[in-house]
Amino acid sequence: MRKPSVALLHYSVPPVIGGVEEVIRQQAELFHRHHHHVSILAGDGGEFSRKYEILFHPLLSSRNRAILNAHQLSIKKGEHSRIYSLSKRIYRFLRRVLSDTEVLIAHNVLSMPFNLPLTLAILKMADEEFIKVISWGHDSPYFSPDYPEYLEKPPWNVLKKPHPKITYVAVTESRAKQFEELYGTGVTPITNGVDPVSFFEFHHTTIRVLRELDIFRADLVVIIPFRMVRRKNIELAIEVLAELKKEGLRAKFLLTGKYDPHNRDSREYHRELLSLIRKFSLQKDFVILTDLRLSGGAMVVPDRRMLRELYQISDAVFLPSRQEGFGLPLLEAGLLKLPIICSDIKPFREVGKEDVLFFSLEEPPNTIAKKMMDFLKAHPSSRMFRRVMREYEIDNIYHDRILPLLQEITS
Repeated sequence: MRKPSVALLHYSVPPVIGGVEEVIRQQAELFHRHHHHVSILAGDGGEFSRKYEILFHPLLSSRNRAILNAHQLSIKKGEHSRIYSLSKRIYRFLRRVLSDTEVLIAHNVLSMPFNLPLTLAILKMADEEFIKVISWGHDSPYFSPDYPEYLEKPPWNVLKKPHPKITYVAVTESRAKQFEELYGTGVTPITNGVDPVSFFEFHHTTIRVLRELDIFRADLVVIIPFRMVRRKNIELAIEVLAELKKEGLRAKFLLTGKYDPHNRDSREYHRELLSLIRKFSLQKDFVILTDLRLSGGAMVVPDRRMLRELYQISDAVFLPSRQEGFGLPLLEAGLLKLPIICSDIKPFREVGKEDVLFFSLEEPPNTIAKKMMDFLKAHPSSRMFRRVMREYEIDNIYHDRILPLLQEITS
């Protein structure tokens, strides 16, 4: 599938500090990662990445002296000629640098009054259909009841008028409704997102595992930091997952340890677990990491770093052991503030005390599954974590909202 080329435009970019500046950085990384040709246009900032082209022109800034002087002449004296002459200069620059670009995403510059010559230049390009323009709106002065009177007068009032050839996006549904009331036309809500991969600084192998297993779309991710030994009772985890799937949950269970190839019983136990996974059709949901083969053929070799990173991305630790000497995974999960669900055996009881969810090994899998869900629902931080992963993970937003919009306007 061919991906349209994209240019991102704002008054400034990192290392200038600001919310929109960080969105520009995130979107540039996102488009680059998904194989778009991406470039950035700004007035202030620095070349914060060498992955894509970052072009600067002083007249794109909101702090440029010539722009500010032109604004003052317009507002105080009604003299607009300097605004129009600067707009022509900006227009010529944009025409030149965007000649091979299909989509311009203009962040705030079509809704905020910080560089009117730039706004007018983009509107002229939209008039001529030189490039597809998306106005990505974060804010507008018209949302304030005491906005200045000059914004009701030409040429400033273009900031409140929709352009028929521009696509409008807002960063929340509530913002989209405000823009719709202002413009009298439809506005698409596309929220800002988070990139857990860069936030947690995961190793590239962990990133591949998370993406290939589609972890960020799951409703529940549970880690089982066990080797394949019978006393670990891993078959119970498979049965509990089957019950969760019956309830319609998109759940993933991740078993981190491997079997001992030199131990006959361990090899046999591995085969039994695989058979049980197939019985419940959980091949994509109960993941034995040491059996996982990535696209391209590479086998996953979990190490301490990957284990720690999988803890960070999980909703809970599940420990169904029949016997244990101690219970180190409880301490590791505790360090990461991760909810713990474990069998009620003495070593776990000594370590976990009142701070974990215990279940009896006599309880059936469906009862344990219900206890697990009730326990996690009672933890607001756990609910928020999974909702952020599912609804605000930036690659999900890209696939669900951004890419379809780009394809729609360029088709």
